[in-house]
Amino acid sequence: MRRKVTNRNIVKPEAKYNSAKVGKFINYVMERGQKVTARGIVYDAFEIVKEKAKVEDVMEVFDTALKNTGPLTEVRSRRVGGANYQVPREVRPERRNYLSMKWIVDAARATKGAPMAEKLADQIILASKNEGPAVTKRENTHKMAEANKAFAHFAW
Repeated sequence: MRRKVTNRNIVKPEAKYNSAKVGKFINYVMERGQKVTARGIVYDAFEIVKEKAKVEDVMEVFDTALKNTGPLTEVRSRRVGGANYQVPREVRPERRNYLSMKWIVDAARATKGAPMAEKLADQIILASKNEGPAVTKRENTHKMAEANKAFAHFAW
């Protein structure tokens, strides 16, 4: 079993929405240390979500998007007796959040022809409706784990 990590970096809740998840999300959007730019992109994206989805609380839509894109199981490679097996494993909550945020940001970056804030807002809205590339990625991860559940006894 994994040993507890004692020196994990705790992200401070960001100021506007008072949420550690949004602080983490800003860090995932950030490139080359441009945190102020990333913060502006995320705030603009949340404003666009508020307009397009016609909701009061953007955090509700954001939390739904994270919940819809976070995988419950994934496959990890395990070498046993000269063969590599894809062993299905349950995903820890921290990693689930990481993967869901990463997939939303990657899907937004893959789209061309619009400002990043608009692309990010579109991906958040799609994910909250259980649609889009980030949700597809989660479903593919679950299918891989389901297809390889015969090797679950190799879990370490």
